[in-house]
Amino acid sequence: MVLALPYGFNGRWLRVDLSTGSLKIVEAPEEVYKEYLGGRGIAAYVLFKELKPGADPLGPENKLVFATSVITGAPIPGVNRIVVAGKSPLTGTYGESEAGGFFAPELKNAGFDVVIVEGVSEKPVYLWIKDGRAELRDATHLWGLTTKETSEEIKKELGEPLARIGCIGPAGEKLVRFANIMFDNRYAAGRGGLGAVMGSKNLKAIAVRATGRTVKFYDEKKFVEIVKWFNDNWRKQPGAVSRSEYGTPELVTPFDKDGILPTLNFRGGSFSEAVKVSGEVLNKTILVSKSGCFACPIRCKSDVKAKEPYETDPSYGGPEYETIVSFGPLCGIGDLNIIARANQICNAYGVDTISAGVAVAFAMELFEKGVLTPKDTGGLEVRFGDGDSALRLLQMIVEREGFGNILAEGVGRAAKVIGRGAERFAMHVKYREIPMHEPRGKVGVGLQYALSPIGADHMQAPHDATYERITQHLTALGLTKPVNRLMLNHEKVKAVYYGMLWWGLEDCLGICKFVFTPHSAGVLTPHHLVDIVNAATGWGVSLWTLMKASERAFNLARAFNVREGIKSEEDTLPPRFFEELEFGSRKGQKISREEFDRAVKLFYEIAGWDEEGKPTAGKLYELGLDYVVQELYKS
Repeated sequence: MVLALPYGFNGRWLRVDLSTGSLKIVEAPEEVYKEYLGGRGIAAYVLFKELKPGADPLGPENKLVFATSVITGAPIPGVNRIVVAGKSPLTGTYGESEAGGFFAPELKNAGFDVVIVEGVSEKPVYLWIKDGRAELRDATHLWGLTTKETSEEIKKELGEPLARIGCIGPAGEKLVRFANIMFDNRYAAGRGGLGAVMGSKNLKAIAVRATGRTVKFYDEKKFVEIVKWFNDNWRKQPGAVSRSEYGTPELVTPFDKDGILPTLNFRGGSFSEAVKVSGEVLNKTILVSKSGCFACPIRCKSDVKAKEPYETDPSYGGPEYETIVSFGPLCGIGDLNIIARANQICNAYGVDTISAGVAVAFAMELFEKGVLTPKDTGGLEVRFGDGDSALRLLQMIVEREGFGNILAEGVGRAAKVIGRGAERFAMHVKYREIPMHEPRGKVGVGLQYALSPIGADHMQAPHDATYERITQHLTALGLTKPVNRLMLNHEKVKAVYYGMLWWGLEDCLGICKFVFTPHSAGVLTPHHLVDIVNAATGWGVSLWTLMKASERAFNLARAFNVREGIKSEEDTLPPRFFEELEFGSRKGQKISREEFDRAVKLFYEIAGWDEEGKPTAGKLYELGLDYVVQELYKS
């Protein structure tokens, strides 16, 4: 009897043990895909089941999961992201990061839905995957190369100019705790230090090539219908048009006017030179071309070439909003050329631009407060507004040189080493640096910073302005009452929780959050997503089924952290956010600590967690996570 092939997935996972050099292909049953969908769901499932509590994130026992989903490879705009997960060396928690581009569809069409890497190789290697086959190859000659140099050398060596490459740079090799994984030089699985995990395993890169398509979809005519609708409608959405023209840098100007542009290490919300680093000025000065991701016509990525002496290579892309602000207003720097150069250093050496920029701003404030002197930094003075010293310090971080070696540990650990009150200026949650979104002007963002399973992250739920006007897209998610961005009441907590499940679902499916509503640039709707999943798989699922899969993944990640000993006291924000903004149009605005603490406890109740933030047995049973109950409630 010949079994029918599944729709939407290969059902094949590649397991790589670097300690032994063995590669094994395993079959994954359809039930796993139905329960977890892919992406975050499958990654959290693997890591909770297979990692022992207390595993060293930089040791051989940690595992690195690269996961696609049941809809990856569908020719739908936004359906293109790879999810990478492992225990984070930055936070010590469940770690996860996503990257757009072309790697995920290529991997899936090469025959594998998931790649799981464990162990440590005796020497540097890279993994080569092509059309259902895989092998480990020597990478000794690649060690020390930048991400672009690595990609070019691998393609040349393999004779595969169309291969897609995910690799680390020298920062990952040197185990910088916020090292990232770069895909094709410009798409970053940026946060949480998963590049350091690759470096600890002596895994320099994964190269993938597919010459055909291995996955069948259930109803490809439906895909054609959805793509046609998208192409007919996206130019009618002002948010999508603006995102296509300016990319994420479009946010600089409105955030500055609103007083929520992080400035001088989060002391204020407006920057006097904001216009100089805006998306409008970027387009007029250093932009040379636009690029995008698989099957997406929005093309929101900027390729830039800065002017001398900060000239940059457009193949490294250009700075996103987060990068512009972390190396710009946050550091008091108003020069796009310097910011573009910082972006290239981060992409070439392979580090998260958010964590790196926050580390530089942290050092700048310590200099201003007299906590640091040139004696501490090898003679380097790092002052707000000094772009050249910022670039020099960044170079020291990525090379772990001198004082940069301390900052390469992240601001939380660095503050403990420095002492002398430095902790007060270290902006992080669970050791993961704060993104460039000011929670004193949108308090729900602060709630997701505190309650994200991966530490401070701005992509866990739609931001507060989304909930101020109820639309049919929010109603589809069960949100029917508007709530002001500065309110931290029960309606806001509910909105953040539902929002985290919606964006968590997009992480389970490997979806760009800019393409789907209720994001302001969104075009496709929650109902479209249901149609896409059913057209891919033929399962006939509902939005309810998909949201429960997201909730299952969210609770798995939380359970992973509980098992690692993360406490409810860590579900909070840096003290600065409970103090008044020093300047900007929202000067004097602060978050009430008492209101925030109550909101966290209410979130626990809504989520089905106990007073300490531990998922209750009842909630876990309801989600079908019996094996998690057995692990968390052994006694």
